[in-house]
Amino acid sequence: MTAVAQTHPRHELDDLLLHPVRFSVVAALARAGTLGFREVRDAVEVSDSVLSKQMSSLEDAGYVTVGKGFVGKTPRTSLTLTARGRAVWAAHLDALRRIADASPPD
Repeated sequence: MTAVAQTHPRHELDDLLLHPVRFSVVAALARAGTLGFREVRDAVEVSDSVLSKQMSSLEDAGYVTVGKGFVGKTPRTSLTLTARGRAVWAAHLDALRRIADASPPD
């Protein structure tokens, strides 16, 4: 059996970013750098629990860092896209563009 070369750009898509909520979170952070938990939640239109779960997946992969702090006595959580997250995001978008721009086979 011979191995088939994987040249289609879909093989370069990041599996973690195929999930629409994670994709949307990283997109928001790529534009803004750092956002508060509530800002991200509202921007991607999900519940606190959904964002928390997806945020944990992104943090475990090293794509985002999660900061905890206080504003007065109110706890605040912030999300920041890491350098690794930015690189993965750029590669993922590049693969999507190449898929979208590909000429149909003859």
